[in-house]
Amino acid sequence: MRKPANLMIALLLALLGFAVAVQFKAGGTDAELSSARPEDLVRILSDLDAQQERLRGEISDLENTQRQLDSGAQGRDAALAEARKRADELGILAGTLPAEGPGLQIDLTAGTEAIKSETVLDAIEELRGAGAEAMQIAGAGGPAVRIVAPTYFVDSPLAGRLVVDGTAIAAPYTITVIGGPDTMRTALNIPGGVVDSVRQHGGTVSVREMDPVRVNALHNAGALQYAKPA
Repeated sequence: MRKPANLMIALLLALLGFAVAVQFKAGGTDAELSSARPEDLVRILSDLDAQQERLRGEISDLENTQRQLDSGAQGRDAALAEARKRADELGILAGTLPAEGPGLQIDLTAGTEAIKSETVLDAIEELRGAGAEAMQIAGAGGPAVRIVAPTYFVDSPLAGRLVVDGTAIAAPYTITVIGGPDTMRTALNIPGGVVDSVRQHGGTVSVREMDPVRVNALHNAGALQYAKPA
C-alpha cells in the first residue's frame, strides 16, 4: 500500500514543478523582462511569490496525505494481525485448530475396577481449573477426541470403554493437555483428587511433562441454527 502512494506523490510533485517552469516561461522572455516597467516587474514577482506559496501549501497537503496513507496502512496491518491472532485463539479454544505448547501427557490405567467417565471428567475439570488451554483424549489404538466446552463423557455398555462426544475409546486412556505443567500437575495430585481416586481402585496415573505437546485432534463445531452475535 505504501509504494503506490509514494510514487503518486512524487509524480504530482514533478508535475507541479514542471507547471511552474512552463508558467514562468510563459510569463515572458528575457527581452520582455528587461524592457518591462518597474511596476510590471513588481507584479510578476508578486505573482511568482503567490504561486510559490500555493505550491508550498499543495506540497504540505501531499505530505500530510502521505502520512495519513502510511498511518492507515500500518493501522490496517495491525488490525489484521490482531484479528488473525484473535481468530487463532478462538479456533484453539473451540477445538477447530491444532495447537502446540508446553504441557502434560497423562496416562490413566485401570486396576481392579474400570475407570469411570466421572473420574475422567473430574480430571478434565481439574486441568481446566489449573489453566489448561487445549486438550484431547485417546484410547488404546483409537483416534484422539478433542476436548472442548460442550464435550461429554459417558460409560460405554462395553467394559473398559468410554464414549466421548459419541466416539468410543478403549482403556487405557491418554489425556494430552497444553498449559502450565507445574500448576496442572499440582491440581491432579491434590488429596482426594483424580490420582488418589484411580489409585484407590488399583489403577495408576502417569504424568509426564512435555514441551512441546501437540493437540492435533479437531472438533467439528457444526453450523449454528439459532444463536447469532448480539
